[in-house]
Amino acid sequence: SLLGEGAYSAVYKVQRLADGETYALKKVKLPSLSDKEKQNALNEIRLLASVRHQNVISYKEAFFDDKTRCLCIVTECADGGDLLQQIQRCQKERTHIPEPDLWRYYIGMCNGLQALHRMRILHRDMKCANIFLSTSPRGLIAKLGDFNVSTVAKRGLCMTQTGTPYYASPEVWRDMPYDGKSDIWSLGCVLYEACALRPPFQAKDMEGLYRRVLRGAYPRIPPGYTQDLSDVLAEMIQVNPRHRPSADELLELPVVAKKAGEMRMLQHSDGASDLLRTIKVPRNAIDLSAYLPLPRYDGGAKRRVHS
Repeated sequence: SLLGEGAYSAVYKVQRLADGETYALKKVKLPSLSDKEKQNALNEIRLLASVRHQNVISYKEAFFDDKTRCLCIVTECADGGDLLQQIQRCQKERTHIPEPDLWRYYIGMCNGLQALHRMRILHRDMKCANIFLSTSPRGLIAKLGDFNVSTVAKRGLCMTQTGTPYYASPEVWRDMPYDGKSDIWSLGCVLYEACALRPPFQAKDMEGLYRRVLRGAYPRIPPGYTQDLSDVLAEMIQVNPRHRPSADELLELPVVAKKAGEMRMLQHSDGASDLLRTIKVPRNAIDLSAYLPLPRYDGGAKRRVHS
């Protein structure tokens, strides 16, 4: 079944015949993509295949489907949908996400970002639609996904402007160099939206949004939430990136460390991974199979999935 659709790709919920398990299959239409976009698609596979962490959507395999001329990326399927869907459900039902759930999601997102940043990977498109929710013995946990515009920060700072405007940091809006602290701002915007059911910065047009983001003032979250949650938001949504904590520092904040301990979410380094080499696509490459990482299913079998 179709889970979502973009300009050049569609995501399906599929079942793998070899193990009967459910996965997500992203089909990227290659003939309609530019060389740069093809490189982005392969980059997403490389990043996914490099990171093994409980708070990052796990890579299973990638293959080229000759019939549809599509590059297919198979990942784990988050059975709880995404954070945006949960926010929309709350808007409809006029309820709010309970605070214990928010802390669980938040600590999971911090853990996931910490794993990426330790590998010098910037997510660059942190938003509620890219935070996937998965069942665990502790309840739903958050997993980072959709690395389509991620990049490896070779020199620590990047210049290109990508990402979603509502979540973009002041330095991205101003075309300044940026680093992992930009993801932290976006993480703050995601947590704020999960609390308030609306982004922290809204305006009628891009110019107005730009001004509001650069000013950095946002409305208080609903009064039903604690001061601790407000304080953590204030740490992340700071206009000066130097004043924002890193993912490591966020997890060391006393209130966050205390919550993580209570929820048994203290980090253990299962995300140790080596970054796979950049996948270079030769011009006019027809079959990309030879350039893709190997399948990574738990059972080790390599049979294809079917939608």
